[in-house]
Amino acid sequence: MSGFLGLGKYLFIVPMLVFGVIHLKQAKAMSTLPPFGGQIMVYITGIALLAASISLVIGKWDKLACVLLSILLLSFAVTIHLPAMLNAQDEMAKAASLSNFVKDIGLAGGALMAARLAKDHSVIG
Repeated sequence: MSGFLGLGKYLFIVPMLVFGVIHLKQAKAMSTLPPFGGQIMVYITGIALLAASISLVIGKWDKLACVLLSILLLSFAVTIHLPAMLNAQDEMAKAASLSNFVKDIGLAGGALMAARLAKDHSVIG
């Protein structure tokens, strides 16, 4: 059972890696989403997602990475997906924005749970 539960960390890391790569590869297409910074902010976000993933894999600064990741994900939910949902012109766009909003809230919760289980307490006790 312990081996199966250990998969949770890696199942959490996979989306962060994928989202990080997508942010780097699709930065130009995503540049209209951030409320400020444009394309450079998308690149910074992609790097942050990849850095958090690497930190979790190697177990170095993983608690700090999870806390910062949760803040990043909550900021996406509030500054990008919530306004998109409130300003959606049709039901499909509203449903897609709601889905992204709930996804980011859930992933932020997962990041905070992972922070409680983190091994490296050197930066955040």
